[in-house]
Amino acid sequence: MKNIKRKSLYLVAVLMLSLFVLASCSSNQSQNQGSNNQTAENQKVRIVLDWTPNTNHTGLYVAQSKGYFAKQGLDVEIMQPPEGGAEALVGGGGAEFGISFQDTLAPNFASANSMPITAVAALIQHNTSGIISLKEDGIDSPAKMAGHNYATWDMPIEQAIIRKIVEDDGGNFDEIEMVPSTVTDVITALQTDIDTVWVYYAWDGIATKVKGLETNYLNFADYGTELDYYSPVLITNTNYAQENPETVKKALSAIKQGYEFAIENPEDAAKILLEAAPELDSEIVIESQKWLADQYIADAAQWGYIDQERWDGFYGWLFENKLIESEIPKGAGFTNLYLMD
Repeated sequence: MKNIKRKSLYLVAVLMLSLFVLASCSSNQSQNQGSNNQTAENQKVRIVLDWTPNTNHTGLYVAQSKGYFAKQGLDVEIMQPPEGGAEALVGGGGAEFGISFQDTLAPNFASANSMPITAVAALIQHNTSGIISLKEDGIDSPAKMAGHNYATWDMPIEQAIIRKIVEDDGGNFDEIEMVPSTVTDVITALQTDIDTVWVYYAWDGIATKVKGLETNYLNFADYGTELDYYSPVLITNTNYAQENPETVKKALSAIKQGYEFAIENPEDAAKILLEAAPELDSEIVIESQKWLADQYIADAAQWGYIDQERWDGFYGWLFENKLIESEIPKGAGFTNLYLMD
């Protein structure tokens, strides 16, 4: 009888232990599954800028601050660019996205050993860069750059664009004094030893206005449709995008929402940028943001859209003028496929 009782107690103990183990395993499985889901919901994405934070980037900071990335299940890190620029980092897989420019990307797309980079959105719809000078110098047309100096980066595409607008206007490009210089303070440069500077109007053009300088501005896009190229653009690693199309779509959806907020609420968007980069001049940021509110989408059907005719037109012009080593196939280097309506 005692043996039967002991045997019964033993069986009960084994049964209880088995139930405990099963419950424990089930709990661990649920925790692991939850952990995996949490990882999937917070997928790490890195975006490397082209320069220090400015109003070209506001939509990114809005998307981060307002939780648009988080709602898409993304944990986004906005990174400062390395010495080699965003292109090398994105192409090498060190970041999933980056900020670049269509002219900067041209040599890569024309190379036989190109990095896997694709432009997936236009941050600003039209090229808003051009040449700025003090109004007192009278350089109100490209031809009048002759006889003055220009702060050059010594880049072939850059100088070819200057040559085009000057010579198309009847001026002599060879009469422009090229001064190798990377101008970081346009206001000081114009008031000292530099006559003309290539600027992105939304920032340096607005800055001269805010600081009370009277200037002339020559907008490149006004001097030929081939110069209305995309500047800047959002790029991604091509291989990454092909392997993670839904993640790219989610990132672009959040970024689009960020820029749309900046369009509708420029002053609030400016405050968000200033919170992320308090070292910036608040007056310039606010005025720049107001100006860009009409430029992010401009006449396009939606934010980010890249028009193939304009894209191809610029690259065709580069090839015709022997500024790239080989012709870039039509439609190569960009896609609108990841943009959501």
